[in-house]
Amino acid sequence: MQVKAPEDQAVLWNGSAGHAWVDEQDLLDRLFAPFERLLVEGASAQAAREVLDIGCGTGSTTVAIARALGETARCTGIDISAPMIEAARARAGWEGASADFILADAGTYRFEPDRFDRIMSRFGVMFFADPIGAFANLRRSARRGAALDLIVWRSAEDNPFMTAAERAAAPLLPCLPARKPGEPGQFGFADPERVRSILEQGGWSGIEIRPLDIPCAMPETELERYFTRLGPLGRVIGQVEPPVRDHLIEAVRAAFDGYVYQGEVRFTAACWRIAGHAG
Repeated sequence: MQVKAPEDQAVLWNGSAGHAWVDEQDLLDRLFAPFERLLVEGASAQAAREVLDIGCGTGSTTVAIARALGETARCTGIDISAPMIEAARARAGWEGASADFILADAGTYRFEPDRFDRIMSRFGVMFFADPIGAFANLRRSARRGAALDLIVWRSAEDNPFMTAAERAAAPLLPCLPARKPGEPGQFGFADPERVRSILEQGGWSGIEIRPLDIPCAMPETELERYFTRLGPLGRVIGQVEPPVRDHLIEAVRAAFDGYVYQGEVRFTAACWRIAGHAG
């Protein structure tokens, strides 16, 4: 069968992928809570007062940092996805958090110069079409000495859980879009030397890139929901005819057997924690 892939990040995150992340935000919030805690701890230790969350998605981390820092701080999330920004604003409203949200591309948006004293992201900076230009733009928005705190994925090879569904689906979906090393996407910042070069050319200093391996878990009952809604397979499975889809789900589910323990799905997320400052 022929599978049509979105042409760019704006199409992707304002289409099926963005709506899926909104629909599954409770699952994703619980799955990635350990990363959120790390970023909140970093902002709290600095006693940051102007925080920017890049690729904020549905706003979980932005709101958590706003809650931790209190009303004397101002936390701003930015994302290219309209459905996710709408969900983030709703979250801030019902949690009573002092956070605001911008629907825009952080790589090109004209921020107020010299505003932020902390720029952070949980899995949100790997998607820029022009990463050097994007980080130069972010540097202009940062005060001198502002902290940079980013969490990104390492390589696909280091994260077999994250690619298990598409590998299992590939024999049944030969036209499933393949990931390409270095292109915008989940593993776009896998190469630490490339990342260091991007940040330094963007005007950031004191770059430190450390491996971060975090145990993650979800109930086994949520596994099918996870792989049929999210990731490359989740974006195309709706185009598959029902008889093939049933066989596909069965084959992909079996690929996760090695990650299931006593009713829970467990895996290690292999990431980089990137620190730097505005020189």
